[in-house]
Amino acid sequence: MYPCIEIKPDGILHNIRTLKEMCTRHGMSLSVVTKMLVGYEPLVRYLVEESGITSICDSRIENLEAFVDIKAEKWLIRSPMLSQVSDVVKFADVSLNSELEIIKALNEEAKQQGKRHKVILMFECGDLREGCYTDELIRISRECLGMNNIELYGIGTNLSCLNEVLPSENNMKLLEQAVNAVQDELGIRLPVVSGGASSSIRLLSEGKLPSVINNMRMGEAVFLGNIPVLDEPFDDAREDNFILKAEIIELKEKPSVPETLPQNTDKLMKRAIAAIGKQDIYLPGLKCADSRIKIIGGSSDHVVLDVSECQDDYKLGSTVDFRMTYNCLLNAMTSKYVRKNILK
Repeated sequence: MYPCIEIKPDGILHNIRTLKEMCTRHGMSLSVVTKMLVGYEPLVRYLVEESGITSICDSRIENLEAFVDIKAEKWLIRSPMLSQVSDVVKFADVSLNSELEIIKALNEEAKQQGKRHKVILMFECGDLREGCYTDELIRISRECLGMNNIELYGIGTNLSCLNEVLPSENNMKLLEQAVNAVQDELGIRLPVVSGGASSSIRLLSEGKLPSVINNMRMGEAVFLGNIPVLDEPFDDAREDNFILKAEIIELKEKPSVPETLPQNTDKLMKRAIAAIGKQDIYLPGLKCADSRIKIIGGSSDHVVLDVSECQDDYKLGSTVDFRMTYNCLLNAMTSKYVRKNILK
């Protein structure tokens, strides 16, 4: 049945092991960000069991609920909603936070559930998504230390996701200074300093990250072998772990321009329609595996292709293979209309 995504777990495992070895070499642990898999428990379980990864991260508590029986520490990496505090304490071992009010609510809920919930405070390093500056970080850290059911587990930062600010020696120095300020002011040593994501690979491989950082959270590099923003693979990466297949439902010669534009009636284009659309994928992130095919456009349920250069290689009912960017794959994995097929 189509459309479907063919998933190659061996390639993903290769990337995990490569990145894990890189992290270990520089004194860091690797946490795998699983949000791209949209709670797909069989694959997450397989990856954890085969790779030895000890922590997994997701932005949706519903996905962590699906992983309840997987033996790994579970991190909620989007700031918790007040309306979901009960589920956060129930299904996440760790949550990333920047608001004291939410941490207080987590503390009260953890008391009700007889648990101790771990909190990583987020520091603002310049990408301007979530995070506190140094003075607020110290203040909230001090408050956390006074809570009976909250463990101040560490400090983290996020880059590259909103404004494509890459990790640099300068902004990583800011993180180091903030961590040291908290530890020195409060007389503590934090178990975790989570200093980056897939976009940090270049600094990591060059040994240019501060020694205070001891954890990386990576998703795109794990699953697609890609370094975000730079849009290039890391060394020895496997990039073809997810292939989208869609079926051709129309194949005809038509004018190369629509009726509303001036037409050259002598120029016809062999056009194919693939049965997938914007409801399932992020169209700008779709790439034809066959370089002879060009994407003309799409609507909610159709992608129109120029297959003029393909001779008779494609017929009605044939499938077309696509590679996807991170955002495109995230949409496709989320769509209930796209089947998932793990290749053994």
